[in-house]
Amino acid sequence: MPGFILSIDQGTTGSTVLLLSTEGEIVARASREFPQHFPHPGWVEHEPAEILESVSAAIRDALERGNARAEDCLGIGITNQRETVVVWDRETGEPIHRAIVWQDRRTAVRCRELEERGALREIRRRTGLVLDPYFSATKIEWILDHVPGARARAEEGRLAAGTIDSFLVHRLTGGAVHVTDATNASRTLLYDLQRGDFDDDLARLFRVPRGMLPEVRSSSEVYGHTKGFPGLPDGIPIAGMAGDQQAALFGQTCFEVGDAKCTYGTGAFLLTHVGTRPVHSAHGILATVAWRLGGQDHFALEGSTFVAGAAVQWLRDGLGILEHSAEVETYAKQVPDTGGVYFVPALTGLGAPYWDPEARGLICGITRGTTRAHLCRATLEGIAFQIAELGDAMAADAGKKIKRLRVDGGASANDTLMQMQADFLGVEVDRPSSIETTALGAAFLAGLGVGVFSDLDDVRRAYRVDKTFEVLLRTDEREQRLASWREAVARARNQAVTR
Repeated sequence: MPGFILSIDQGTTGSTVLLLSTEGEIVARASREFPQHFPHPGWVEHEPAEILESVSAAIRDALERGNARAEDCLGIGITNQRETVVVWDRETGEPIHRAIVWQDRRTAVRCRELEERGALREIRRRTGLVLDPYFSATKIEWILDHVPGARARAEEGRLAAGTIDSFLVHRLTGGAVHVTDATNASRTLLYDLQRGDFDDDLARLFRVPRGMLPEVRSSSEVYGHTKGFPGLPDGIPIAGMAGDQQAALFGQTCFEVGDAKCTYGTGAFLLTHVGTRPVHSAHGILATVAWRLGGQDHFALEGSTFVAGAAVQWLRDGLGILEHSAEVETYAKQVPDTGGVYFVPALTGLGAPYWDPEARGLICGITRGTTRAHLCRATLEGIAFQIAELGDAMAADAGKKIKRLRVDGGASANDTLMQMQADFLGVEVDRPSSIETTALGAAFLAGLGVGVFSDLDDVRRAYRVDKTFEVLLRTDEREQRLASWREAVARARNQAVTR
């Protein structure tokens, strides 16, 4: 197979590699999982060496399955779990601590301290984010404070810090390059959206020496070339990078203002392209960089729900009413509606637009006539309602309604859920022929970087819609259902007070 783009999707539980032809077709795929480490309750860590091994093995497997020669690789794209950080020695390249993962909550007390000092307002204004241990800055600070001698070494310029994209590029180039792209930088709490770079004041606030941080580059350009990486010859250009959700937005070709995508996994992430100026939310939505191309930053609004596919997993593992997760659609289709049942899947609190960690899951409207089928249908509706609320909040912030929604991730294969999403959001929903658009987005960015794709129109031609779900619910019915959903949400939030 002469000439292909290699895309590395480095995720939270494993690494996936795609080989993409110059026509935009996926010709091979391989994945390798790696261990999760939980040294204390609320702590989540990854061993950087295990991440590298999973990437190397997935590359080897993909090349074998695609009957491809590594020498024919035209460029490499990288997408990654965001917010997860590594700190390493500049001279040896060796990490000084395990990677601290985005899920890790060890710095919650530090975040509360900063909020009590009145830092939140300025942080939101500059970064578009909330003050939460989810993001990278307090993780870097923690490593410097808890690894003996680390802070002194960092002040001397002997340590480097970065998100997983930075660490991968550093290793792929044999230690020659220390860069990140604007999308990943914008998830650190250290990046000023207006200036388009890391901010000295924020670095001082979080006690992160500015010299540790990588150079911020665009999402599509040649950052460096491979050198000494297992399974790859030297000299392959690394030419595209974006955090996983932004890569999915690009992979879904959401290039116009108002274009939106939702990725359905354990949770769900809705991103809407808002143009070349950041939009700061009044409704609990995050502002973030969508991508940087040709020196121009494009921005997105981002909303996340903590529980999407996890609600179905709870039906399976917690209640035992499903043997396999895929059965949820089979049962949901057995009834025309939920029989008045609403399920608010606040199993770990509520994310945007509420940001209520004390909310608890709620199932209401149960009668003697309620069956497993009604509960399964209510679960799918609960997922779709959450995304509909995010879409309405984003429309209020941006002053423009989402034009249509493009979907990806495992649960997007569920036709019943996708029809509900179209109905509750009030826009058509497009599902592409490949729902692995995160890796596809990284490949598109790399393809632009090495000239396989000449421009965004060329990328659009490589994107293919498999199925469109049209809106079947009347507007008045949609509003009534959403009003009932919000009543259920209010009850779920009130449980934190009354229990």
